[in-house]
Amino acid sequence: MRLLKVATCNLNQWAMDFDCNLNNIKDSITKAKQAGAVIRLGPELEITGYGCEDHFLELDTINHAWECLKEILLGDWTDGILCSFGMPVIKGSERYNCQLLCMNRKILMIRPKMWLANDGNYRELRWFTAWKQTDQLVDFQLPFEISEALQQKSAPFGYGFIQFLDTSVAAEVCEELFTPSPPHAELALNGVEVFMNASGSHHQLRKLDVRLRAFIGATHTRGGVYMYSNHQGCDGGRLYYDGCASVVVNGDLVAQGTQFSLRDVEVVVAQIDLEAVSSLRGSISSFQEQASCKTIVSSVMAPYKLCQSFNLKMCPSSPLKINYHCPEEEIAYGPGCWLWDYLRRSGASGFLLPLSGGADSSSVAAIVGCMCQLVVKEIANGDEQVKADAIRIGNYTDGQFPTDSREFAKRIFYTVYMGTENSSEATKSRAKKLADEVGSWHLDVCIDGVVSALLTLFQTVTGKRPRYKVDGGSNIENLGLQNIQARIRMVLAFMLASLLPWVHSKSGFYLVLGSSNVDEGLRGYLTKYDCSSADINPIGSISKQDLRAFLRWAAVHLGFSSLADIEAAPPTAELEPIRSDYTQLDEVDMGMTYEELSIYGRLRKIFRCGPLSMFKNLCYRWGATLTPLEVADKVKYFFKYYSINRHKMTVLTPSYHAESYSPEDNRFDLRQFLYNARWPYQFRKIDELVHELDGERIHLGESSDAKKLGVTSDGGGGMGVAAAGSGNPNVGF
Repeated sequence: MRLLKVATCNLNQWAMDFDCNLNNIKDSITKAKQAGAVIRLGPELEITGYGCEDHFLELDTINHAWECLKEILLGDWTDGILCSFGMPVIKGSERYNCQLLCMNRKILMIRPKMWLANDGNYRELRWFTAWKQTDQLVDFQLPFEISEALQQKSAPFGYGFIQFLDTSVAAEVCEELFTPSPPHAELALNGVEVFMNASGSHHQLRKLDVRLRAFIGATHTRGGVYMYSNHQGCDGGRLYYDGCASVVVNGDLVAQGTQFSLRDVEVVVAQIDLEAVSSLRGSISSFQEQASCKTIVSSVMAPYKLCQSFNLKMCPSSPLKINYHCPEEEIAYGPGCWLWDYLRRSGASGFLLPLSGGADSSSVAAIVGCMCQLVVKEIANGDEQVKADAIRIGNYTDGQFPTDSREFAKRIFYTVYMGTENSSEATKSRAKKLADEVGSWHLDVCIDGVVSALLTLFQTVTGKRPRYKVDGGSNIENLGLQNIQARIRMVLAFMLASLLPWVHSKSGFYLVLGSSNVDEGLRGYLTKYDCSSADINPIGSISKQDLRAFLRWAAVHLGFSSLADIEAAPPTAELEPIRSDYTQLDEVDMGMTYEELSIYGRLRKIFRCGPLSMFKNLCYRWGATLTPLEVADKVKYFFKYYSINRHKMTVLTPSYHAESYSPEDNRFDLRQFLYNARWPYQFRKIDELVHELDGERIHLGESSDAKKLGVTSDGGGGMGVAAAGSGNPNVGF
């Protein structure tokens, strides 16, 4: 037997905080050594942090990374253990994203990333060059100060693997795993048994399965040990890196770390019998045949043994059942952990949330409540760092620390209901009840006086006083009156966040939390500079449908029972007067349902559909219940309001990224914000196709037409409010 103990880790790094990152790296090595591991894998760009972005263009960032590596290698950290460290390296005039494989205080090999992540949230080609010389390793001259300190002038640089006396090890960096021809396939044919994937992979709802299937597939048909390391936490931006450090052997998961955690360092250890890898490969005829005519990959010889022989004290790790969180748990724990990192690293003393009693702001309150529960639980589990942060933020003294989540929330979480004459007693009551369940310090504020003062000022300036539509006013008046309420709430929220700590003799400031969801952003169904404008937004990339499912789950599993009533209530902005024959409803205002919005969003972003392609797709999907003309009207209506309101995305509050169809303008969904909202060419093409389809229906009859469109009996769904109502593109609370 060749028994090998390996360690991979989740690290909560912070971009550009080299002290924090270095301490976490050292802690992970210590834990790996204590467990008896001889290989330690860390995440991609762990020394600098993955999210440095344009700081990677600064030479200081590169130099500081080398200084940190030097500190590690001058100590005993790498004695007897192979460590893979991620950092940027400049070779010649090019900058590379590299893994440095080190052991016994020497750099054995520098492996530059060959296939860079450059879509969605990732822009690696902006900062790095992809390594393209796959046929040989080249000699890299180490920086002078590093060379002098390590007594090592150079190191092999490029694509290859390390051949030890008893096994062979290679690096594969994040995106490379997901390419059409991943390096591990060729490396396996060259005899590599252990693959180390250092990653910087962010959380996205329902994404983990894709990642784990890739690990399993990498070794299922070709054998091998696949190690995966990832960041875990908010390293300074919109993304939450969701950990899940793993070890897979011959297609079986044998070790899995947490996906969501408040811990800064988590080390996952597995013990493997490498003879199992050799045995599997020897039993696959096609593997043997392909290995016999492989392309030779360069290697570096390392005169060390990593394995132990048969030992009853070293039992190989057994296959595990993969642990997945349901989407509702992902919504609770991902944004909850992200908020904790943001809070403890921002210097703020807590959060303030405008709590309307509706589904969106209540979801944010529940997530903050979940965060408080996680903090108390982690302290009970003995995490000293979480305890120290909680004591500092909660302003505990005399050796006290959080032991009750509601008591902790009272110290760090303000909620405020900002009602008007248009608000109902139902939403006011629901907000108060939820605040009590979560434990927040709750305010009930009537803002009618401020609204009235502004309207009086407007009347003094113009001689006119606007009226609501239900009172005989125009759409312009109606919209203006709603926006006044919405924007006052934003101003009041920021004033309270800055001054309430002073009122209660607390230090610091509070972060204002936003609560608009991804569908409202896509449609533009929000007022620019209202309560959607905040410091951060934990639900800005989560759909309304997912949030409602989360509310039902949280009512039971988080203990906030009032969420069940909140979820059951129809969504309303409560910005217009309530009358016996009229109640404002979101879906009527929007002219479409939230379910339809999710469909539009996925077709627009994920399937890259313009107006015409979306129309064609929806004819198939909705053709059993709608005519082509009705589908066309819906598509045109969506694109009209999407384009009219796209400018709002330029000032969207930084939001936790969770959904693949997010319209976030900063880096994920890069599109113009000034459109011709009439879409004359595209809509004309839709009209021509509708005319053609209607002609076929008249000629062939309805049943034949349905057959031509390929409609099946399940082609409905998602139908609700047609393109009617005020079409109000704005909402406040």
